[in-house]
Amino acid sequence: MEESRKMTFAERKKWFLYDVKMSKTYYLFLFPYVLVFFTFMVLPVIISIYYSFTYYNVFEPARFVGMRNYTTLLLGDDVFLRSVTNTLLMALITGPVGYLMAFIFAWFIHGLPRFLRTFAVLIFYAPTISGNVFMIWALIFSGDQYGYINAMGRNMGLITGQPIYFLTNPEYMMPVILIVILWMSLGHGFLSFVAGLHTIDRSQYEAGYIDGVRNRWQELWYITLPNMKGMLLFGAVMAITQSFGVADVTVALCGFPSTDYAVHTIVNHLVDYGSLRFDMGYASAIATILFLMMIICNKYIQKFINRIGS
Repeated sequence: MEESRKMTFAERKKWFLYDVKMSKTYYLFLFPYVLVFFTFMVLPVIISIYYSFTYYNVFEPARFVGMRNYTTLLLGDDVFLRSVTNTLLMALITGPVGYLMAFIFAWFIHGLPRFLRTFAVLIFYAPTISGNVFMIWALIFSGDQYGYINAMGRNMGLITGQPIYFLTNPEYMMPVILIVILWMSLGHGFLSFVAGLHTIDRSQYEAGYIDGVRNRWQELWYITLPNMKGMLLFGAVMAITQSFGVADVTVALCGFPSTDYAVHTIVNHLVDYGSLRFDMGYASAIATILFLMMIICNKYIQKFINRIGS
């Protein structure tokens, strides 16, 4: 048997053209989606990368400045470096924890009766579709005596002096934001896990017990997770997007900018320069760095998920 070898570029091109010719009807149906995806997803990324090497203030033509935006970001912008630290901290805590929480809750809910399962899914998914969720948390952590936590603390004798300023004191702002993000993390990933658990053929579990599976943890590792790799990857992508894209929570609860930039994120910095200062070249450099960070994290997570059950 001849050893397998990688195809050359010319061979891959020839095979692709042959496949297009033989399956032209399928490619014709795919063309509208590819056109829309390229126009509204790929092309803006390419344009953003281009503008990241320019000075562009919207009112004047873009002027090429090379690596100046990136040099300023990484070496001269202390607020950006603070935002990177805050974003990575949020991503490292809320991303994996929220991802695991979403799967564990979905796994437990899957074993409930149908009516209870439907009700539980609605309860867990509600934070994602609720528009006024920030108002609830702002009331809970309000810095006056009418905030729920401050009021309870006074009634219990735990707070005797000034109320605690949870949303303006840098000592408390990050823990509060992490709590709110974790509460909101049971979103699309959770829903995909619930759907993925329903697609697994029950006969696989019966075959697994015949082949030596003895408990639910072995069942989870060798049967459930390998059958849900697609859903797990989707949930991971959503977790990465949510954890790196935190912005609305910090603005709604802690203001813009937050005190001492305690919860200032990369997206907050991007909005600052792109929407308020109209420095689109600098904002594009911020967006490019954020994009690369998300791509790198996504690659490592894909490798980890592909090892599950192997």
